[in-house]
Amino acid sequence: MLRATAIVRQPAVKAERIVDLVSLDHASRNRSRIALKAENGLDFLVDLDRETVLNDGDALKLEDGRLVRIKAAPQRLLEVRAENPLRLLKAAYHVASCHAATEITADALFVEDDPAVAELVRAQGCTATPVSRPFHPERSVSAHACGHDHAHGHDHAHSDEHTHRHGHGDHHHGHAHAEAHENADAREKGRSEAREHGHGCGCGHSHHHGHKHGT
Repeated sequence: MLRATAIVRQPAVKAERIVDLVSLDHASRNRSRIALKAENGLDFLVDLDRETVLNDGDALKLEDGRLVRIKAAPQRLLEVRAENPLRLLKAAYHVASCHAATEITADALFVEDDPAVAELVRAQGCTATPVSRPFHPERSVSAHACGHDHAHGHDHAHSDEHTHRHGHGDHHHGHAHAEAHENADAREKGRSEAREHGHGCGCGHSHHHGHKHGT
């Protein structure tokens, strides 16, 4: 089967290279591997090397260089509205806490048609009206998605720590070695004193018992 292994974003799509069109809902536009049939009957396999989101107007590049344009298909959603921006903001916070995909506009939220989400937003004083439209939810940005800058910072910190440890390794080892000998000597001295001044030694030192607890 013919494969599509690359994405051409909308600004770079050349109309003369488009050979077909495929309409996809949000879930299908998030797949890195999926078999599709375009509107004019072209069968092909999407085989991308990493997960990404296909946006309306983007194109999939086939192995032979031709393009299949992506159209965001309408799907059943809930349109969430509130009487004031603060209430809508609170609703968005609670929906995000449920990890529900959400499209945010200036005066409404759009979420997948889920009874639990509908009940949640209505409890916040919002309306939830079923609609059919393309879905373009916000993408979450994780630490791994921040790119090489964070990785560079981590490597740098690790390198400094590694260098610092090696640079002072002999110094720390010397201190630790000396302290170990001193502690061993102190313990041996304590044991010797305990043997010499035990409970039955008869020396009359009434503080022996307290001295032992101190050591």
